[in-house]
Parts: sequence; C-alpha cells; structure tokens
Amino acid sequence: MIESVELVVAALAAGAAAGAGETASTAVKDAYTGVKSLAVRVLRRAKAVPSEVVELVEADEVAPAGDEASTVGRRELTAALTAAGAGNDQELVAAALKVLELTDPDGTHAGKYRILLHGNKGVQVGDHNTQHNTFH
Repeated sequence: MIESVELVVAALAAGAAAGAGETASTAVKDAYTGVKSLAVRVLRRAKAVPSEVVELVEADEVAPAGDEASTVGRRELTAALTAAGAGNDQELVAAALKVLELTDPDGTHAGKYRILLHGNKGVQVGDHNTQHNTFH
C-alpha cells in the first residue's frame, strides 16, 4: 500500500481537482468533503501545524503531484499529516481510498494505490517524481 499519508495527500489533490468542477458526481463531492473534513480534524488536533497548511486543505488548493507550484505546499502538508499521525487514522485512510476509487477507477483497479514497501531505501512510488539519493 502506498504510504498512508501520501494516499491522503493524493486523495485531497484528486478531490480538489474533481470536486471543483461542476461535472463532478455527488458521490465524488461527498467523498471529497468527507476526506477533507477528516484531514482538517487531524491537522487541527495536532500541535504546531502551520495555519497555512490547514488553509491549503480548507481552500481546496492541494494540487496534483507534478504541479511545480504546489511542491512546497504538498511537502508541508505531507509533513504535517505525518506529524499528526494521519497515517494511523484508519477512517481517514479509508476515506482517502474512497476518493481515489471514485476519481481514478482505472488506477484503483490496476492496484496503483495498493503498494506495500517496508525497509526500503531510494524507492519512489507515484507519478511525476524527482529523486536525489546519497547513501553512505
């Protein structure tokens, strides 16, 4: 399975992109509203999360991976969700999976969001990645 926090960030980005359009189905809008609400709850519950990170989620401004303008915001959101323990929140992870199932059914059926990695170094999962490694 993709790292749970990355899954949540991907779902927030997919939901923001799909949910912003008027053609999005009610199911997509409802699922996105749910994951967004749960993510905000987790972020607000954590200590020392920058208000800009919460505002990014609340304003539907989590952009898809590969969008260079969003790299810093996604990095900060990922760090804040990780620090808040979002990866261990089963309700949030399940809600994120639901959004991705609705917004990317082909990727879901192909297993895109079900990757299991443990104890690896220098591994990338996802689309449009850039990686620089230095191992000692």
